[in-house]
Amino acid sequence: MTSRMLFFIVLSAALVGASPVPVGTLASGPNDGITDVPGVRVGHITKIEGSNVRMGATGIIPNADPWNSRVSAATFDLNGNGEMTGAHWVDQAGFLETPIVLTDTLDVGRADDGVIGWMMKKYPAIGVRDDVPLPVVAECDDQGINDIRGRHVTADDIGTLLDGAAGGNFARGNVGAGTGMHAFGFKGGIGSASRVIAKSAGGYTVGVLVNVNTGSRDELIIGGVHVGRILRNELLPVYPRSYIPEPKVGRAADGSIIIVIATDAPLDGLRLRDVAKRAALGLARTGATSHVSSGDEFIAFSTTHTYPRNGGIAGPPLITDDRTIDAVFTATVDATEAAIDDAIFSAKTMTGQSGITLYGLPYERVRPLLPK
Repeated sequence: MTSRMLFFIVLSAALVGASPVPVGTLASGPNDGITDVPGVRVGHITKIEGSNVRMGATGIIPNADPWNSRVSAATFDLNGNGEMTGAHWVDQAGFLETPIVLTDTLDVGRADDGVIGWMMKKYPAIGVRDDVPLPVVAECDDQGINDIRGRHVTADDIGTLLDGAAGGNFARGNVGAGTGMHAFGFKGGIGSASRVIAKSAGGYTVGVLVNVNTGSRDELIIGGVHVGRILRNELLPVYPRSYIPEPKVGRAADGSIIIVIATDAPLDGLRLRDVAKRAALGLARTGATSHVSSGDEFIAFSTTHTYPRNGGIAGPPLITDDRTIDAVFTATVDATEAAIDDAIFSAKTMTGQSGITLYGLPYERVRPLLPK
């Protein structure tokens, strides 16, 4: 089987997302994904080559013109042993003016280069009459199953995924930045979910996209059930005898998670930081404890509160009603938990570098464990 054929098989196995486990009481959007927030687009580049390359990159574009119609945004570090470039400027300025790109740890610089190249092509005034961008690139460590030292992402790859970013449904699981990730001792990867708050509270949508690469087996909770403890001795990762022993401490053992939150609720950077913080509560519901060596980086943005490059502020009045803000918080927590579940159930068993195998967790195995 060629590597190209393997690419299409894995991708087709993850085309439809949405976790089958109910989370919260709010309805999801039509795609149950971050693209349910109008204008948000997602793109992936997935590299599955030979027996060692299992990696990629994922891009999230907030609107049709992120450079000139800068969306309000804020970040939050739950645990800082990770990288999200450009975060300092996002928090100081209160807006996001580039796509968000996710990839593996050692390809952050290459992804950054790719975003700059894509933006200079799209906006020729950059560095001439316009300012220069500080791309937002966030990483997780996929060493082990992937040849991370090979640094297989190129700047052209990033341009390709950003050009191909689209709305609607998109691939989840072993795709893009999630290709080589693990989660709670199972295969991890990309997940997404959305929640729509009641019309009486504004009817706004909150969408979340996660790259899950975190948690130990004993921590995993799904639907309130300690699934990881029950399956403590099932579907364990396979590390061939010839492979260096599995890391017990550090980034490779503790993993990380990137959480991206989008909403059409008009919120400024101060409120969006509060929204980003609430993602930690959704993560906690899955049992994750954010280990010392974990990089848990979150970013939230609003598509309706914008800062045009030519000056001023655009969009409807900011939300000030506590009831509506609380509803956005609830939607964020629920969508985060559901997105992590989605990543776990969308990810499929994969064998990579040195014969390492990470098993997907099939919903059929979990369903009998959940409350009726």
